[in-house]
Amino acid sequence: MSTLHPLPSATGRAAAQPALVLPFDPAQPAALRRQSLTDALPSPLRAVLDGGRIDRHSRFSDDGFAGLAEIWTPPEGVTPRHAALARQALEELEADILAPAAPNHLLGRILALLSHYPAKATSPEVEQLLAMDWADDLGEFPAWAIDQAARSWRRSRKWRPSIAEMRALCEDACASERALADRLRAVARAVPRGDDALPARPAFGAALRRMPG
Repeated sequence: MSTLHPLPSATGRAAAQPALVLPFDPAQPAALRRQSLTDALPSPLRAVLDGGRIDRHSRFSDDGFAGLAEIWTPPEGVTPRHAALARQALEELEADILAPAAPNHLLGRILALLSHYPAKATSPEVEQLLAMDWADDLGEFPAWAIDQAARSWRRSRKWRPSIAEMRALCEDACASERALADRLRAVARAVPRGDDALPARPAFGAALRRMPG
C-alpha cells in the first residue's frame, strides 16, 4: 500500500513543484535502503549529510564489549534552509518509515513467533501480563523491523526468544534508518527553531511510498 504525503502549497505562489518521493522497500539490504533514501533528498541537504565529523567510541554492556558507537557532528556552515529541509525530511521518516508498529500488529507477530516454540501453559492472567511486556518493550519499533526480526529468529534459532534478543534484532533491522534520522536531527538542531523557516516557495516536500515487500 502506498502512503503519499502531499507537498505543502506555497503561499501566494504558483502551484508547488512535483512531490519528491522517498522510496522505501524493507526487503532490500540496509545499505541499498539507506542509499535510496539519501539519493531522494534535496541536493543541499545531501551535501551537508555527506560532510561533518564522525567520532567513534567503544560501547560496553554487562556482557562486555558491545561494539563501536558513532556520533556524527554536522559540518560548519549549516544554514536555516538546511535545518528546515532536515526537519521536514525527519518528520517524513518518523511519520512513516520509523513509525511505531500498531499494537495489534506487534502482538500478532510476536504471538505467532512464540507459537513456533511451545512452552509450559500459563494462566490467562500471566499471558496478558506477558503480552503487555512485549508490547511495552518492542513498541518503539516499526512493523517492518519487527517482521524482519521475527523472520530472522524463525530461520536461525531453535528456542523461544527473549524480549532482549528480539529488541537487539529489531534495533539491527532499522539501524540504518535510525542513523539517517539521527543525522537529520543533528542538522535540524544546528539552527534554533524559528530561524529555520523555508522561503515561501517550498524547496522540499517529501512523499513516502511503501513498496511491496
